[in-house]
Amino acid sequence: MREHQFSVVLPEQWGEGIVSYAAGSEVDLDVRLESVHEGILVSGTVDAEYSGVCGRCLTDISEPVEVEFQELFAYPGEEETDFEVQDDHVDLETLAREAAVLALPFQPVCQPDCPGLDPNTGERLTESTRAQEDAPIDPRWSALRQITDQGNAAERRAPENTEES
Repeated sequence: MREHQFSVVLPEQWGEGIVSYAAGSEVDLDVRLESVHEGILVSGTVDAEYSGVCGRCLTDISEPVEVEFQELFAYPGEEETDFEVQDDHVDLETLAREAAVLALPFQPVCQPDCPGLDPNTGERLTESTRAQEDAPIDPRWSALRQITDQGNAAERRAPENTEES
């Protein structure tokens, strides 16, 4: 059994979509190699940081990811396997890439309760800086709106009853 810790710089981008691991970013690997009867069992973790944009408001985001993996690299033989030992070496690139890319979020957000973009203006909505706007009124209900507006106007014009004791 052997344990190794090392960092590699990505020569190309890993992943597609609105978030990915950028080319030139650093990936930390912590692996454990164990000799077993069928081949070499590789266990470990990949630590990296993805970057991209929020799926709701399109602001830039960057988040760390840690993902665990385990795979058997079989000795060459009659059976076909996904991973094989080649000249007493194992190639971890495909294994680490698959584990890291599969850990990317499908719909990344900058914060769990991201309000997104305003459908009318396209501006980013924020909870703290924007007052709640009235929803557009369906034209079929506009007659009722006029009645409530007349009632509110009448209440404002009526003098308050005050009784002096």
